[in-house]
Amino acid sequence: MQSRQEIEEALGRRLLLGEIIARNSRRLPDKEAVVYGDTRLTYREFNARINRLAHAVMDMGIKKGEKVAILLFNCNQFLEAYFALAKIGAIAVPLNFRLHPEELTYITNNADAVAFILGETFVDTIRGIQKNLPKVRQYISVTEKPVEGMLHFESLLQKYPDDEPLVLVEEDDPAFIMYTAGTTGRPKGAVLTHKGQIMIWTLATVEAGREPDIGDMSVWRACAAPPIFHLASFGMCLAYLLFGSTVILPAQVFNPVEVLQLIEREKCDSVLLIPAMANFLLQLPDLDKYDTSSLKAWFSGAAVLPTELRKRFKEAFPNVKIFDCFGQTESNALVSMLRPSDAERKVASVGRALPFVEIRVVDDQDRDVAVGEVGEAIYRGPAIMKEYYNNPEATAQAFRNGWFHSGDAVRQDEEGFFYVVDRKTDMIISGGENIYPAEVEEVLYKHPKILEVAVIGVHDEQWGESVKAIVVTKPGETLTEEEVIEFCKGNLASYKKPRSVDFIDALPRNPAMKVLKRVLREKYGKAVKY
Repeated sequence: MQSRQEIEEALGRRLLLGEIIARNSRRLPDKEAVVYGDTRLTYREFNARINRLAHAVMDMGIKKGEKVAILLFNCNQFLEAYFALAKIGAIAVPLNFRLHPEELTYITNNADAVAFILGETFVDTIRGIQKNLPKVRQYISVTEKPVEGMLHFESLLQKYPDDEPLVLVEEDDPAFIMYTAGTTGRPKGAVLTHKGQIMIWTLATVEAGREPDIGDMSVWRACAAPPIFHLASFGMCLAYLLFGSTVILPAQVFNPVEVLQLIEREKCDSVLLIPAMANFLLQLPDLDKYDTSSLKAWFSGAAVLPTELRKRFKEAFPNVKIFDCFGQTESNALVSMLRPSDAERKVASVGRALPFVEIRVVDDQDRDVAVGEVGEAIYRGPAIMKEYYNNPEATAQAFRNGWFHSGDAVRQDEEGFFYVVDRKTDMIISGGENIYPAEVEEVLYKHPKILEVAVIGVHDEQWGESVKAIVVTKPGETLTEEEVIEFCKGNLASYKKPRSVDFIDALPRNPAMKVLKRVLREKYGKAVKY
């Protein structure tokens, strides 16, 4: 049996999530680590709370390798749970809070979770499905007052010491099972390791730091607007915590006014917003009244950033550098980044591959396509997920020939910059011609009366499939189908323009704010199955 000193020395040589906070608590004890509402925690205080929770979880009998489901809005306790579980080698299973109880049940059981950490809002929901969660032994409530039948998060922290738990965790041990958004079929659990997380976000920070005149990012105060059950949002938090920066968490589900207020009050240097969030923010009529002069960078991720939205954001925030990040859950959220200095000459690109990430563009037989041709992006590298949990068939399908198959249709230029054409499965084939919805959407976003748009393929007796646009107009504006089609005529090849247009109040989105085209197809007509 190893001594505490031997374990401490071994941990100190490894890339582990828990060690990030432990090291910064020694290096930067009085530096502010996390701000959430009225809670302000230094690295020393943050690490102490994490350690107390780690000891509490171990005392419940939760062992290395066991899974713990987490259902919370953004809060400091959410981050503390992530890092506490990481320190003892347990595996976090974050759940998105918009899921139906049946979906929560499926994921919790599929992940073999033995404990459940939940917030005040979700107590009744979880009470209603407890009988269907036979593997869950303990429930911990992050609530103002204790809940009958559940352990109380804050009360637990008062009972346990704040010394390091010193559990010997390996770099390649799983830290998370992050479930994919599940836009088709059942969601799949991507198993992500300690090393993969740390490597990709270190590389992302280094790549961003190469931008001219970006300054010292280690002193930045960063606002993570999306929910941190989403890997891109947690990843941003991790990137800043790695280097001793300060993370600011909004107290509500996304609210553009609150985000602007936080930027103003906390003097935030950077913000993570997915494109849809940035779009909503730009719709605020009194945008100018907020002092956002501290803001230096917008990190965009989780969806392709439309060129027109980029232009509008730059007009509203001319001094803010825009970093466009591209990847997916299975790649630890990132494979490439477009830095601001490349954006003007590489319009609509998602940048070049990050160091240690290999990207190929291949045809259906996994043969490399020529530069400029469209193919599927496949990835390889130390940050790619380990597997889909409990799903060997999906794992084998995704990792054909040793490469992870993304399902994204992309092209690459002669300088190695990648361009996302669309999700491979969303491609429309009309009269034998391939049409990529993102290209049509990019044109429609330029229309001054259009707030949001989604393009799908629907059955067409003559052409096999035809293009349909589902449009959300800006408040107070009106549009006709004929006006939308006419606008496209001047910007697209004739076969790519929509043949029909429907208008709705809002696009259906999943918890990661991605448009649910499956839902739109169910409502407006499915495409032909080839």
